[in-house]
Amino acid sequence: MENITIKDILTATGGKLLCGDENKKITHFCIDSRQADDTSLFVPIIGERVDAHKFMAGTLDAGAASFTQEHDSYEHEQPVIAVKDTIKAMQDLAIYYRNKMDLPIVAVTGSVGKTTTREMITCVLKGKLKAFETSGNQNSQIGVPLTIDKMDFNDEIAVLELGMSERGQINILTNIAQPNIAVVTNVGVAHIEQLKTRENICAEKLDIQNGLKDGGMLFINGDNDMLSKYAPEIVHYPYTFYGLGENCDIRATDIQEKNGQTNFICHIDGHQYPITLNTLGKHNVLNALAAIGVGVRFGVPIEVASKQLQAFKGQRQDIRESNGYTVIDDTYNASPDSMKASLSILDTMKDKHNKVAVLADMLELGDNSPNYHKEVGIYLASTSITHLFAVGEMIDYTIEGVEEHNSSIEIRKFDNNDELTTALKQFLQPNDAVLLKGSNGMKLKEIANQL
Repeated sequence: MENITIKDILTATGGKLLCGDENKKITHFCIDSRQADDTSLFVPIIGERVDAHKFMAGTLDAGAASFTQEHDSYEHEQPVIAVKDTIKAMQDLAIYYRNKMDLPIVAVTGSVGKTTTREMITCVLKGKLKAFETSGNQNSQIGVPLTIDKMDFNDEIAVLELGMSERGQINILTNIAQPNIAVVTNVGVAHIEQLKTRENICAEKLDIQNGLKDGGMLFINGDNDMLSKYAPEIVHYPYTFYGLGENCDIRATDIQEKNGQTNFICHIDGHQYPITLNTLGKHNVLNALAAIGVGVRFGVPIEVASKQLQAFKGQRQDIRESNGYTVIDDTYNASPDSMKASLSILDTMKDKHNKVAVLADMLELGDNSPNYHKEVGIYLASTSITHLFAVGEMIDYTIEGVEEHNSSIEIRKFDNNDELTTALKQFLQPNDAVLLKGSNGMKLKEIANQL
């Protein structure tokens, strides 16, 4: 943050100054007491196991100011601001700071693909503008204020990622970000355990429009069954469909995957442009279409966008050569849609000897979890993948789907990750390819690191 004082914070939050100098300048939020310094504002968060108010005194001694929701009075030379809710106060200050900045913001949400889409959009925009983007995975009720905190007046545009796990959270985040452009990548079943139906998830994602500034618009995945059905009913801003279908305003045709690259023709505004990506998968074609659309909106020539995308390498799917075989590390998270997208990448590797899918449970899918896992197995059975190495409890339903539809795929089930790791090291040979995919809680990343 720039040019923010305690007095500004009081105005933004409606808080009460219990002690300290209202003219003290603050440059950033701090939620880790160990990182507190004399320009930070400590936000003590009450978690499930720890109430961070117990670290407040130490941050004040380090020279920081602090919010509190547990004190009516306090004595210290550093500022202490009493608020009703420290997270809400953090969000209010982020709104205040966002309103001091004139730069346009692009906000991205969706069940799957929002991080890669956000990265591609930023990559395209950097062909013309000084673009700021969400760091890592800071897309939550706390992460978005922390992201806005890092923006400065030299930035020309920002691309933020908005995530959610419960109904109403996108509405909060979009009103903090106040985007000029919103992108909705898709509606899947991530968080269906909390939101119960895909219709509820769709409504939640499309709530991103609620924070749009005047003149704002949306880019929406027109291939997604839920978005294509409900967007015309729900969205009250101009929107553009992107995808592969004929209903899409920005469209890809002639998709070809070869030698680790994806080539396609982008149809936009009555013109056709050849695009090359150094990433695989039709889902990445969709991500690129969104990036091209946003880029054009902000004056990035298609030719520049094409060059930017050809140089793009995202953080999610890490494909590496190791010991003569190819490792596709896509262990960040998992849902049925992202599972199938990753399996399709392994499927395209035509020159490989063995194609090994290492799959673990997809978590938080609610009562229909068995069906979602079996759906993945049925999809896997339709590919050229030769082996399934599986671990977990729900993964048994994936195995069932494979066995019922393709008896030629060799299946091995393991009791734990250690057994799985040992078996992989013994099995994999030069010219094999192995994909690792599962929810974070299944800890497949540890196996990927060992490979």
